Amino acid sequence: MSEDNDQIIKIEAATFRRFLKHLDDNKEVQNIELMLLADFCRNCLSKWYMSEAKNIGKDISYDQAREIVYGMPYSEWKLKYQKEASPEQQKEFENRRG
Repeated sequence: MSEDNDQIIKIEAATFRRFLKHLDDNKEVQNIELMLLADFCRNCLSKWYMSEAKNIGKDISYDQAREIVYGMPYSEWKLKYQKEASPEQQKEFENRRG
């Protein structure tokens, strides 16, 4: 790997960590809102993380990936920060998936 490629990987890793920190600093932004606005959420990031780990031969469970993305076990995050989706949000989400 070239020095330039190493630098790119470091930049991308730092950017990812900064993105996770931004999500962590903005816990009031709910996953349903992210899904409706951007078609991804923290759970999607967890799945992508798990998939990319698998691509390089590292076995990471969904729960482990979620803990990396959420900064704590998902069950704890859900109890502390997740709000119930409004009926309107749920309907819009279902319409997009339907």
